[in-house]
Amino acid sequence: ALVADPRVRRISFTGSVPTARTIAAAAAANLTPLSLELGGKSPLIVFADADLDLAVNLAVEQYDNAGQVCLAGTRLLVEESIAEEFTVRFVERADALKQGDPRDLSTDLGPNIHPRHLERIDGFVQRALDAGAKAVIGGGPNTDLGGQYYRPTLITGAAEGSEILTEEVFGPVLTLQTFTGEEQAVEMANGTRFGLAATLFTGSQERAERVSAQLVAGTVWVNCFFVRDLRAPFGGSRESGVGREGGTWSFDFYCDVKNTVSAPWAK
Repeated sequence: ALVADPRVRRISFTGSVPTARTIAAAAAANLTPLSLELGGKSPLIVFADADLDLAVNLAVEQYDNAGQVCLAGTRLLVEESIAEEFTVRFVERADALKQGDPRDLSTDLGPNIHPRHLERIDGFVQRALDAGAKAVIGGGPNTDLGGQYYRPTLITGAAEGSEILTEEVFGPVLTLQTFTGEEQAVEMANGTRFGLAATLFTGSQERAERVSAQLVAGTVWVNCFFVRDLRAPFGGSRESGVGREGGTWSFDFYCDVKNTVSAPWAK
């Protein structure tokens, strides 16, 4: 009722792709302009020449906010030659996370937002496991805590193109895949219909610049994560959104830009 009302002059929406489609269809009759910040299935790429401790620590940070972060690098893509060592360090670091009441300052991982959402998260995981994938850690709700707590989960062995690798779970669930070269890493990173963000770790500035230019993403972080300058443009490509927020980038969207042209005045 709101977005279809002809009195509405602009619509800015943050949420899921299906809801955005419904809003866009309702707004179409009035040609109401849309700015959309939608979902993500962002890659986190680790090359063999990366600072492995940094990469592991920031990979584990993808569990922040119980995984309810649209920008999270939920697809860990690790060069094959370091994948085993990366996994061992990741599991050790993730196992040390404390899950519990977010009001406790020692808590690392809090609850998910609603029972239906917890069921949705678990549905993704169980379907992946039923299809032959493996949960290296986690794999289900934290029954010790009850309520809305889902154990931090890392999935390996998922089939290419499978749901767990292509759909946004929006929970503490990461997947791990390996690659053998830069070209394959880029291909895998761009292998979803989303394009919100990407994170890559490498010790080579030349590789960082080369790979960043090829990644389909509105934001690319190199050897860091979630560094935000609110003056910089923010938004997604493909089904991750339309338009940009931040700084002056969204000003034109909220304006009708007027051009007034005058002939010379007679003296």
